[in-house]
Amino acid sequence: MAKQDRAIRTRQTILAAAAKVFEQRGYQAATISEILGTAGVTKGALYFHFESKDDLAQGVLAEQDQRMVVPRRACRTQELVDVVMLHAHRLQTDPMVRAGVRLSLDQQAHDLDRSGPFLRWGQVMDKLLHDARDRGELLPHVIPTETGEVLVGSFAGVQAMSQAVSDYQDLPDRVCALLRHVLPTVVLSSVLASIDLSRTRGALVLAELDASPETALSPGLLDRQPVA
Repeated sequence: MAKQDRAIRTRQTILAAAAKVFEQRGYQAATISEILGTAGVTKGALYFHFESKDDLAQGVLAEQDQRMVVPRRACRTQELVDVVMLHAHRLQTDPMVRAGVRLSLDQQAHDLDRSGPFLRWGQVMDKLLHDARDRGELLPHVIPTETGEVLVGSFAGVQAMSQAVSDYQDLPDRVCALLRHVLPTVVLSSVLASIDLSRTRGALVLAELDASPETALSPGLLDRQPVA
């Protein structure tokens, strides 16, 4: 068990170092040598866990999935808001999330498959919106899959704009504005009246997760059973 724990820690150390380098340099300029120096591990240790720079980048991108966990809510619209606002907050505070977003939006990373985060976010939104529809939270005309894709694309654009304008400092405000504009065309007004759309919502959700380890370790949204 100790050997396994050590291997897990080494892998996380390498991923954290890769995230730092990818965020600072971008995919094309980042080198294995710089990642090795930042991680303080041997080349053998790195290649035991990751086959290439591409494999490292995919590892960083996949780490976003582990940060989509939010407490289950009776109102699925609130749960959707919580997922989005938590991600926005973590973009300001979590280097791994910032690196993943930098990679997913890096149009110079020609050799890197950047579709994964967009597809996974689409799946998360699709599940939550289908569930919200089944609970009677959505307006009759809403097509959950279509709405989910619009939200993912819009959210990505807001992230890119916030990064360019303020290095994510204004991201909570921009995301709140996005949700205030989009949700009234999707969600019943009676449901919206109970939704917390405050700019501090992401920080509140993170504090809730930190205070409840069993919640933080629960399955991610992608692992939940499909909505019937």
